[in-house]
Amino acid sequence: MPETRIPVTVLTGYLGAGKTTLLNRILSENHGQKYAVIVNEFGEINIDNDLIVESDEEVYEMNNGCVCCTVRGDLIRVVEGLMKRPGGFDGILVETTGLADPAPVAQTFFMDDDVRAKAKLDAVVTVADAKHLGARLADSPEAEEQIGFADVILLNKTDLVSPEQLKAVESRIRAINSHAVLHRTERCTLPLDRVLDRGAFELDRILSLDPDFLDADVHDHEDHDHDHHHDHAHGHDHATHDPSVASLSLRGGVLDPNRFFPWIQQITQGFGPDILRLKGIIALKDDPERYVVQGIHMIVEGDHQRRWRDDEVRESRLVFIGRNLETDILTAGFEACMAASQ
Repeated sequence: MPETRIPVTVLTGYLGAGKTTLLNRILSENHGQKYAVIVNEFGEINIDNDLIVESDEEVYEMNNGCVCCTVRGDLIRVVEGLMKRPGGFDGILVETTGLADPAPVAQTFFMDDDVRAKAKLDAVVTVADAKHLGARLADSPEAEEQIGFADVILLNKTDLVSPEQLKAVESRIRAINSHAVLHRTERCTLPLDRVLDRGAFELDRILSLDPDFLDADVHDHEDHDHDHHHDHAHGHDHATHDPSVASLSLRGGVLDPNRFFPWIQQITQGFGPDILRLKGIIALKDDPERYVVQGIHMIVEGDHQRRWRDDEVRESRLVFIGRNLETDILTAGFEACMAASQ
């Protein structure tokens, strides 16, 4: 069945990191796509009056076909309003304020049935300031969570730091989130298809080393090595930063559904506030299809994706990104879900 739902990108990042630069590019460049940009305040984006074709109180239409509108209260209402506009959109971008946790915005696209029928959460994109990120991570839990939450990270303003500083900040990012695709940018200059319509929630992209990870502009792909994950997960490299955000990657064989589903519910209910994201592709006993699961805090959803191919190893992979991850409990629980006869 072809995917007809509009991809939604959630954009986050600390104040001053460069989100506005990115949004202005989308609203002004001649990229041939029709995007809707939802912001908290028009004042945050300096919209050039020459680019506005028409506007009403809430929606500005740009001469490149994109529209910009504000969230006044209810995000669901705004999204539903956009869906009713004639002509539709190639994508919707929702900006979260500099200090806000992106989770509630992302959860909206899981929770509301009407919105889910027409829109799908595509990726969480975090813009980070290469020069100031280190200081932000030291003094702000929100900055760390925004990195942990991301599918795609734009490490912006790279022209303002030395190569050594850049390497240091990248290794801090990788310690928090070893799964996001990382792009180095100046003034958020990169092809917009690296940010929009990524299919990042289509989990093959995260859990198997798909070709995107090997793009010339994605650095340090050896960081996707599983040994690295376990180093980070157990805090060997960054013990001084605990209880910080880290990722834990689990891998095993075929799981017993009667054990796995109660366990994942129990974990998300018990540890939910500390789990920013969980994602997995699960091989279930006596099930010819791959089961894909993803979650944000306590909200978990999953469904069958497609049949396992003959050339694929039927294995289960689960990634947690969060704060204070109880790695021993999570690892033991995952292992206890293994089916008796593999």
